[in-house]
Amino acid sequence: MKAVHTELHRSHDPQFFLVRGVVKRTTEQPERADRLLKGLKDGKHQLVEPTTFGQGPRARIHSPEYLSFLSEAWDAWTALGDSGPEMIGNIHPVRHAATYPTHIVGKLGWHTADTAAPIGPGTWAAACAATDVAVTAAQMVMDGEDATYALCRPPGHHAYRDMAGGFCFLNNSAIAAAHLRLKHERVVILDVDVHHGNGTQGIFYARPDVYTVSIHADPVAYYPYVWGYAHERGEGPGLGTNLNIPLAIGTGDDGYIQAMDVARKAIESFAPGALVIALGLDASEHDPLKGLAVTTPGFRRIGQAIARMGLPTVFVQEGGYLSDILGANLTSVLAGFEEAR
Repeated sequence: MKAVHTELHRSHDPQFFLVRGVVKRTTEQPERADRLLKGLKDGKHQLVEPTTFGQGPRARIHSPEYLSFLSEAWDAWTALGDSGPEMIGNIHPVRHAATYPTHIVGKLGWHTADTAAPIGPGTWAAACAATDVAVTAAQMVMDGEDATYALCRPPGHHAYRDMAGGFCFLNNSAIAAAHLRLKHERVVILDVDVHHGNGTQGIFYARPDVYTVSIHADPVAYYPYVWGYAHERGEGPGLGTNLNIPLAIGTGDDGYIQAMDVARKAIESFAPGALVIALGLDASEHDPLKGLAVTTPGFRRIGQAIARMGLPTVFVQEGGYLSDILGANLTSVLAGFEEAR
């Protein structure tokens, strides 16, 4: 399996992370990509540089005002003269009967769901590069590759049409799915990150052509807390094309594979032409965010379960944070996929 990657992700190096009132260094660091690259090397995957696709694929998913905000935010922030080293909102307005702000501080709050997506001088460039990585991987599958892997950083599945959050700015998995829709009538996004793919769900919630499935730690006691429950099934034309499978905190391999079987049956009923895997590796028993307890052999079983769906597949990297086992878990899931294909 070929893997798409660019070193441009390094321009995004966030520092701020607020955890239960305590400021810590974020777990979404450039070193994540280094450990994932080692996993690709150990799996003998060929690395491919991305093609630059420009704004078009991003504009299929994100609103014009949001893309303008992200592209101009850092210059407007530094022009204040007394701003901090990263952009972190201090207002997050409930949008009922609200007016879109013109001041950069107001825009920052409007376009961020939480404090976990600090914007720095290189964030926009890195986020754009990540979308090129995802779209390149999708295009390779459209051109005949059976499966590809996109090493996207920053990740994307918490980003809504016009809001950043949870380390995410542009929704790479959604953008890959929208690109695949140029060829396929129906596409599925299966999110195996430990966190619910709330941004992805929000983007496609009323659409019948993209089926969003998320297996994740139960949000009753885990981020994002207010999205990701089993009763959230879509709305309007999209009713029935959103499936959430929340798992009890600490669920291990067998429970996870049972959830994968539920997901597989639902996906087969939808009869898609292609599959996007929002590949979080943070369901690991060793991940610092401690939600689920999947082992390295368990990730191999997840890869095998994905392969048995028999669809053209784009793996898009989402979460998976600093642990000694991160690269091995990537090697394991891709090896499981390849051996069961």
